[in-house]
Amino acid sequence: MIETINSSQQAILLEDKYGAHNYHPLPVVLCKGEGVFVWDVEGKRYYDSLSAYSAVNQGHCHPRIINAMINQAKELTLTSRAFYNDKLGLAEKYICETFGYQKALFMNSGAEANETAIKLARKWGYTKKGIPDNQAVIVAAKKNFHGRTTAIISASTDTDSRKGFGPFMPGFEIIDYDNVEALATALANPNVCALWIEPIQGEAGVFVPAEGYLKAAEKLCRQHNVLLMMDEIQTGIARTGKMLASDHEDVRADLLILGKALSGGTMPVSCVLADDDIMLVIKPGEHGSTFGGNPLAAAVCIEALQVIKDEKLAENAERLGIVFRERMQALIRKSSLITLVRGKGLLNAIVINDTPESGTAWNLCVEFMKHGLLAKPTHGNIIRLAPPLVITEEQIHECCDIIERCVLNFRK
Repeated sequence: MIETINSSQQAILLEDKYGAHNYHPLPVVLCKGEGVFVWDVEGKRYYDSLSAYSAVNQGHCHPRIINAMINQAKELTLTSRAFYNDKLGLAEKYICETFGYQKALFMNSGAEANETAIKLARKWGYTKKGIPDNQAVIVAAKKNFHGRTTAIISASTDTDSRKGFGPFMPGFEIIDYDNVEALATALANPNVCALWIEPIQGEAGVFVPAEGYLKAAEKLCRQHNVLLMMDEIQTGIARTGKMLASDHEDVRADLLILGKALSGGTMPVSCVLADDDIMLVIKPGEHGSTFGGNPLAAAVCIEALQVIKDEKLAENAERLGIVFRERMQALIRKSSLITLVRGKGLLNAIVINDTPESGTAWNLCVEFMKHGLLAKPTHGNIIRLAPPLVITEEQIHECCDIIERCVLNFRK
């Protein structure tokens, strides 16, 4: 007999007893989602202002995406890549034409896609650029977040992700983010095969680089025959007001890494896009995944991207992001608790006027929760706010009203 959850307390106690303690969630237990809203097991409704770290850009349980998933699940879910299936080629064609690349390699999680890009970059470095064996270098940026696998954390500066998990993989150089001079110096090394960056550092607290940084990075990569490896897992799929955050500077990555909202939050789907000269350096047997490119994921991915286009969600994100930041700027003038708002589109953060260790941002998120809005701190004193892109202007103002009321009434 399968047990059911009857209360939030029961669910939290079960996770605490039987689950690994690798997350610290807000004390809310969700059981239903629709559009911009989620409900807890007691029936209380909340605005979701995290969107599963931007995996639910199309809104919770979008009916078109769910229907595509159900219809495909009735026919065929998995073949492995030992055989062809009738959906993968369609998804590869669709995503290549959408983003302007010649080849696509589907995986599952975002971390897998980043691992795939690492392998592609290194293999390209040896076979195309002529880097001596085992000497390839990938340049990464401080405060990056590309995942938590052992290879990826080797390029991280996040002590929580790294402490106690060494030894680390060699072959990474970590430089300052948003620093063109540091880029120029690092990329001059002839053994560098790739520059690996996020166009906006989301997990670090929505750090937006200075205008021109991404364009300068692209130019330097071309100058030094280095691949530009752009992690758009969180920033892509219309989140920042354009289909890709790098589109704001008209920058084209050599390796484009996507995930999260590729499925509208229904299942893990990720992808690396590149042209033939890069993608075809990997031969059969050198990389793969049992579930990567499965027909269920392929069908869902096509519909999830088509929803973004049909509902003009990039345009909505651009317009309502401006509304949100204007409201937060007005709040800053009313309260010293918030010192800064930053972001693009509907990927934003407010910086709390307290130390990261104080717990103020966490406590403020608990107050948001009590008043019907869910958000989560990152790096102690920063609150990331990223609602589903289907949100309306009226709903954005309602969210801002909740934030304003909690901030103005907050007592440490």
